[in-house]
Amino acid sequence: MAEAALTVRSLTGVEMTLPIAGPGMRSYAFLIDWQIRLLGALGWLLIAVLLRLLPNVAGRPLAHQLLMGGVVLALLTYFLYQPAAEILTRGRTPGLRTAGARIVTLEGTTPGFGALLIRNVFRLIDSLPLCYVVGLVSCMLTERHVRLGDLVAGTVMVRTTADASGSLERLAVQAQRGALPLEAVELVHDLLTRWSSLEPQQRARLARTVLSKLDPSAGAADAALGEPALHARLERLLEREQRS
Repeated sequence: MAEAALTVRSLTGVEMTLPIAGPGMRSYAFLIDWQIRLLGALGWLLIAVLLRLLPNVAGRPLAHQLLMGGVVLALLTYFLYQPAAEILTRGRTPGLRTAGARIVTLEGTTPGFGALLIRNVFRLIDSLPLCYVVGLVSCMLTERHVRLGDLVAGTVMVRTTADASGSLERLAVQAQRGALPLEAVELVHDLLTRWSSLEPQQRARLARTVLSKLDPSAGAADAALGEPALHARLERLLEREQRS
């Protein structure tokens, strides 16, 4: 049986094949994140109980308030960890990173706030009746191994072993060999679009490669720039190219 994959085309016309994460990898990533949020919730409860037992607190109204506060923080941590983690990491929670997976849109890009929020709201349905039975069955029956939340949000979980970074590496090689000006806008746009999904050293190296081709005279200056400055320089260059 052929491995499920998501094939997308970049603006430069380069096709990328992103291997789909199967039910096993999804479950592994979920279990890691579940352990993190469970430990976080238990941590709040433990802190509240310890504070409640302090000699100058025990037996006072403050003791009850501390305990109730710990319960509230524990519940918030347990139920809000997953959506908050996905939104803050843009689809790469600690569990997903450990499992070697990430969440992308059907176009292969990083999902936005709305898509990540929708897929997490639908956890209420995917988790029915217990232990994510609905979501697990959906993952096993659908072609791209997605749960209902992914179907509605237009997202999919892919493995990171052959993701967009590989295509960007190939684009950088093309930039060094070919006549880049004809593809400058598309190349820079691709790099900026995938910026957050790349490792810091990798995106900095790719940015310097592209910039050195577009403006060889500034090679020494670009080599000394950090990631934020490189990102800003690419954005200014893209704006300039689009205006010209």
